[in-house]
Amino acid sequence: MATRPLSPRLAVYTGTFDPVHLGHLDIIVRGSHLFDRLIVGVGNNPDKTTLFSIEERVTLLRQVTGQLSSVEVQPFTGLAVDFVRAAGARIMLRGLRTLSDMEYEFTMSLMNRNLDPGIETVFLMANEQYSHISSSLLRQIASLGGDLSKFLPVVVQEALIVKIQRK
Repeated sequence: MATRPLSPRLAVYTGTFDPVHLGHLDIIVRGSHLFDRLIVGVGNNPDKTTLFSIEERVTLLRQVTGQLSSVEVQPFTGLAVDFVRAAGARIMLRGLRTLSDMEYEFTMSLMNRNLDPGIETVFLMANEQYSHISSSLLRQIASLGGDLSKFLPVVVQEALIVKIQRK
């Protein structure tokens, strides 16, 4: 298999984004200022059960990132590092919230480096106002009728409430 040169000006930020929240968007916006192009890869994690389908998550991400001209949203299956390589990127962007994130992401970045030494992982620390947010916690708050307005874009908040009510 021929390998094409990887671009250091293109980064890929992968996740399940179930749902995308303001912490994710903060990383996306900041990443879009650091790189010429940022691809947001929406995938599935076999260790997680998602509420939204991959198509719904892609649609929501496209809605909330539509004003960012250098950001593209794509679904993917398989290993994130393979998606990054296929996109032609040299950089995998990751966000860090807590020390437990750091431990998990450090292990992941070492494995990704073993799988593909040509791809580097760049970490952005979460903005402190978003460091406590997780998609699973927001799904729980939604299921209990809590206020999500500080954590989610309006379109995502509405979609989450509808999805929870139908469940």
